[in-house]
Amino acid sequence: MGFIWSLIIGGLIGWAAGAITGKGVPFGIIGNIIAGFVGASLGTAILGDIGPELGGFAIFPALVGAIILILIVSFVLRLVKK
Repeated sequence: MGFIWSLIIGGLIGWAAGAITGKGVPFGIIGNIIAGFVGASLGTAILGDIGPELGGFAIFPALVGAIILILIVSFVLRLVKK
């Protein structure tokens, strides 16, 4: 049950980051989950484990990391399309 909870929280973090940036995440819900997981790793590496935790994620660093990741991915995809 813990793994499913982590998938749900990761998906919500990825979705929230996409909503904040106004940019869609490629691959829909799978992309949201990946953005949440990778963003959590990136955000924790940058900010550490600060703030409340939910589903094994420190919410604030995970959200910041997912936002950074989405901005980087959208920038790279824009360059590739040119």
